[in-house]
Amino acid sequence: MCQVTVYLDDEKIMDNVMLVEPLPEGIRLVKMFEPPRVVPATIRQIDLMKNKLILETIKQDEENHEGDR
Repeated sequence: MCQVTVYLDDEKIMDNVMLVEPLPEGIRLVKMFEPPRVVPATIRQIDLMKNKLILETIKQDEENHEGDR
């Protein structure tokens, strides 16, 4: 199976993630046998060779500007 390890700002936060779904409020991460988790972040990098997903925290001022649109 292809599962990914997820990092948030270079800190490992989740192993064996099977589904990554972008949402308006962040990224939804799904593992087998655990409830989904939504992380307020954006995707910085996906490394398929290393099965690694790097997320970047959404900064407060970015959230405010998006609400103005």
